[in-house]
Amino acid sequence: MTKTGVDRCQVVVAGAGPVGTTIATLLAKAGVSVILLEAGADCAQDLRASTFHPPTLEMLDEIGITKMLLDKGLKAPIYHWRDRQSGEAIAFDMAELSDVTRYPFRIQCEQYHLSRALAERLETYPNADLRFNSRLLTFEQDDAGVNLSVETMTGIERIRADFLIGADGANSIVRKWLGTEFDGFTYPERFLTLSTDVELADYLPNLALVNYVSDPEEWLVLLRVPSVWRVLVPVNGSVDEADLLSEANKNGIFQRLLGEGVDVKTHHRTLYRVHQRVAKSFRQGRVALVGDASHLNNPLGGFGMNSGIHDAFNLFEKLLPVIHGKADLDTNLALYDRQRREVTHSFTQTQTKANMALIGGTRDDAHSARRKELTEIRDNDEKRRAYLLRQAMFQSLKEAALIR
Repeated sequence: MTKTGVDRCQVVVAGAGPVGTTIATLLAKAGVSVILLEAGADCAQDLRASTFHPPTLEMLDEIGITKMLLDKGLKAPIYHWRDRQSGEAIAFDMAELSDVTRYPFRIQCEQYHLSRALAERLETYPNADLRFNSRLLTFEQDDAGVNLSVETMTGIERIRADFLIGADGANSIVRKWLGTEFDGFTYPERFLTLSTDVELADYLPNLALVNYVSDPEEWLVLLRVPSVWRVLVPVNGSVDEADLLSEANKNGIFQRLLGEGVDVKTHHRTLYRVHQRVAKSFRQGRVALVGDASHLNNPLGGFGMNSGIHDAFNLFEKLLPVIHGKADLDTNLALYDRQRREVTHSFTQTQTKANMALIGGTRDDAHSARRKELTEIRDNDEKRRAYLLRQAMFQSLKEAALIR
């Protein structure tokens, strides 16, 4: 802290989730002085995101964290779109992409392992300062920097930074103080996530580690992470929360999935709303938004956390030359905004909506048409490769790089 009682650094990052810890690590590794603020006492144990796509694994290799994910997680080269009624599984094998990536698979690993591991590593950088129980209250920016007020357990602290990055999630205080519109919609359904250590593969033959189960009446996502199976199911948003989280509802879901009389104990039952929203701008002056602070989408395809990490790497690439005085601030940050915002609209939002339409629906004819479409993709070499590149997020990165 300076004699004026104001801390000074080059970049403040708000939010120590997977995206915030990633960009803070990139900056610290490059020698930039960075303060990472987290309102909680630890990196949040969010149970939703658990899929790491191949290009994300390649990016994270640059900061030496991919090996940890490989060691802790499960390799999932094959994923299924399953027809719940017939039991048919339409399989896609990412091993076909071994010519474009050294990681031709998904890694299934809870996101908090990434943020906590990166948080621990940040402690080893003398130019990085990770502060838990530190909630960003307000900020004001001028032509030369950003003044921040931060609430701690003992008082209000002041920080002066050259730049502020909002990685503070869906309810981002950074985005709200900027006054940035967050256009889109909220799904009428709520989403219920259940976790169990019951081996679902004992009841469902030929089960992959990643399964999108299509059904006109009740679709599901079945994901295996190292410790448990996670089951995601849409539920009626107008029903009382206590009823949705009840034993009776849980038992009904698993009995419809596994058969009558199967007793399944769950470790977590989490209910949440799902949104499709994109900020009108991903930056304003010396302040930038990344991850859920700038865009939200449904979880089908595992694009949310991955696209946020892609934001972090793109922003770092644009910001570092500016910090070193080798590039113009407005030019570089405007390019970050265009590349990531446009690809969010053209790819992430479009693809997750398509995935939702593919797995859901209530009409048998639409369900049959979707199954036919996926079968045609699987059986056509050219279409299948394009589909795999799109679902693995290589296509989105290619699209972003073409935006100038």
